[in-house]
Amino acid sequence: MPRINPLSIAEATPSVQAAFEHHITTYKGRITNMKATLGRSLVAFEVYMGWYPLYEEMKKFTSDRLAYLYAHSISLASNCPLCTMFFRKIIIENGEKPEDLVLTEDEQLLLDFGSAIAQNKGELSDEIYNSITEKYNKEQIVILVAFAGQMIATNIFNNVLEVKIDDYLIPYLPLTTV
Repeated sequence: MPRINPLSIAEATPSVQAAFEHHITTYKGRITNMKATLGRSLVAFEVYMGWYPLYEEMKKFTSDRLAYLYAHSISLASNCPLCTMFFRKIIIENGEKPEDLVLTEDEQLLLDFGSAIAQNKGELSDEIYNSITEKYNKEQIVILVAFAGQMIATNIFNNVLEVKIDDYLIPYLPLTTV
């Protein structure tokens, strides 16, 4: 059960409704439980929606696939069920199995970088950091780290407030074995 219920459109102020509409129009997205919860504070909503421009910028030098896999690796390492499920959906819709990804050495390196940032609260070994500097320039590294921070902030928000996983994500729950 969520600690704070998502804001309904009827409850939203005109400025929050406008922010929701702008988000839907700009990113062709939906107002999820997380976004509706963020809508209880316009400034919080706007700050967290800064995730989207960072994601778009990252895709320019990685790829769509590597960008969502990077976000998935961070969410998984942050133990965020909602965000992990969101990216599982994207992985599956793109024809892959999250548990059976085929990755190049460079792709695995980036996913390990994202996971390490999340798991170690940003404290990275020189080995992990230096391996990224061989593949990405300084601007790209800033974007990758900033995106990881934004992703972790999103993970924390969802975990602390126990934001309910949206119904459209339920079919993407991982199968478990008994």
